[in-house]
Amino acid sequence: MKKKVLLYKAIPKQEYERLKARFDISFFDTVNDSNRSDFFTALKEAEGLIGSSLPMGPNVLDKALKLKAASTISVGTDQFDLAYLAERRIPLMHTPDVLNETTADTLFTLLMCTARRAVELSNMVREGRWTKSIGEQRYGTDVHGKTLGIIGMGRIGYALAKRGHFGFNMTIQYTNRSRNINAERDLNATYLSMEALLESSDFICVMTPLTPKTEHLIGEKEFSMMKKSAIFINGSRGKVINEKALINALSKRVIRAAGLDVYEVEPLPANSPLCTLDNAVLFPHIGSATTETRLKMVSCAVDNLIQALAGDVSKNCANGHLLKH
Repeated sequence: MKKKVLLYKAIPKQEYERLKARFDISFFDTVNDSNRSDFFTALKEAEGLIGSSLPMGPNVLDKALKLKAASTISVGTDQFDLAYLAERRIPLMHTPDVLNETTADTLFTLLMCTARRAVELSNMVREGRWTKSIGEQRYGTDVHGKTLGIIGMGRIGYALAKRGHFGFNMTIQYTNRSRNINAERDLNATYLSMEALLESSDFICVMTPLTPKTEHLIGEKEFSMMKKSAIFINGSRGKVINEKALINALSKRVIRAAGLDVYEVEPLPANSPLCTLDNAVLFPHIGSATTETRLKMVSCAVDNLIQALAGDVSKNCANGHLLKH
């Protein structure tokens, strides 16, 4: 008899067929008031779970009495409680590596758009306000030869650092829970304390995962330590930043500008003060949003679930370190 699997996100047909060939699938594209009861009925019987962008905390998974493995179509795991899953001996699989380069592309695009005021100036042209030479008040700032500070030198941070070092001759410095020997050897990166990095970097990019320790990691104090000319980039999770403090720093020109792909509330409300600021470049959480990469992520997540339900969690298990205890 096939194991029951709950799929809570639409995926390409070929990947759905791979799942269907192995499992008894219950599919929910969205979960709302009209189908919530059916969703929880299917969840109660599910041995496997796969999808993304839906909170899956204990209040939900307490109803998944037969759950043996979960697979998220993302590298981030903040929709889940890893410790709770580990207590129940349920592995959570995720999709690192397949999105590293694409996300780094997005972040460097965000960095360059912010530095050169690309969105602001493009809008000026589109709206017919380009009637003469732009003048010094709308000049951007150079990227090449500047100092890039990365908070969280993991896989994506390293990919971003490569672009800065090899493509733009940038000086790379970073802070991290542990030293990244590859970055120091290959990119001549310098390991610094958080304070030293904030004080000396021209561009500061946050790439830490969201945990209780990193929530609001960057706030009023940290923005005040940055150069007045600093450009701040967030490509991690919105709650790593105190958004109110960021808005204040941008409004009062404590820092030069910010480029954001993530927010405390998503989608970003249309009445957010961020939407009124010319020195904020705002992307709609598109870090890995290319056709090729999103397909790779789904394929990886399907592989992960197949392997996990077969008892193999040796690769891509986000809470594997907790399961060992």
